[in-house]
Amino acid sequence: MTAAACCLFFISVFMGIKIWKLKRDVFFFSDRLIRCLNDMTCGREPENIEEEGDTLWNKVYERLQKLERIWKRESAENLEEKKKMKSLISDISHQTKTPIANIKLYEEVLLDEGLDSAEAGEFLQKIRIQTEKLDFLLQSMVKMSRLETGIIEVRCMKLPLCGTLQRAVEAIVLKAEKKQIRLSVDCDEDIVVHHDTKWTEEAVFNLLDNAVKYTGREGNIEISVSVQEIFTKISIRDSGKGIALERQAEIFTRFYREPEVYDQEGIGVGLYLARKIITMQGGYIQVCSEVGKGSDFQIYLPNG
Repeated sequence: MTAAACCLFFISVFMGIKIWKLKRDVFFFSDRLIRCLNDMTCGREPENIEEEGDTLWNKVYERLQKLERIWKRESAENLEEKKKMKSLISDISHQTKTPIANIKLYEEVLLDEGLDSAEAGEFLQKIRIQTEKLDFLLQSMVKMSRLETGIIEVRCMKLPLCGTLQRAVEAIVLKAEKKQIRLSVDCDEDIVVHHDTKWTEEAVFNLLDNAVKYTGREGNIEISVSVQEIFTKISIRDSGKGIALERQAEIFTRFYREPEVYDQEGIGVGLYLARKIITMQGGYIQVCSEVGKGSDFQIYLPNG
């Protein structure tokens, strides 16, 4: 055999071995990939067969792990969203039952031909009150669902805080005057805070509405603002009935009403919405309260 023939023979053998190894590697690679994908689609941890060095398999497996983590995170988020939606639907169903049942009852009474005009007018007034309550409830539900599902987003900008507080106070003045409650505001006009004016106004109004509701006649509500190193604090202090320590963690939950105040107007969403709005802006709310001595709700907004 000539040297050239020997050289060609060894080259062909070498190439044959290389092709065989390549086929084997492709087979093993595809087999591992299929097993990993099957594990992932079945919710199992994908099996890894470590290879030394910076191999193609190690690179692919690393990306598969990242993809699996993304899937798991999105799956957990979707499950949490479903739980929230289920809870919201359950709350809506529960809260609307009473006013709807009352409206039906009053309608049945109105159908009684024995009622005189004065009695009929009385029941029409009751229907109007229940209808307004239902309308307010549904509006609150819409706000909650939009905030919770991210349909509504807060848009924070560096703006003067006093104007936001002033609008919230103006919206509550008439209600406070009916109970002869004195309102005072202490806010430096130069204070600028990173906040969404519309939604912050709503949060402050909800806290003021709560303060007016549970403060007796000729009481006091004081709004003050102080700038701290990281946050700006808005304090809403009232001379109302106060909140027991063991209930202070519950008052921000959706539809919470204290047992002894069920005769008061409201549905128990104001404080929940206030905290949700402030939290979405990177802030938080604290409450300091003592039964019989009033409450101090403190909003902390980041200076930005």
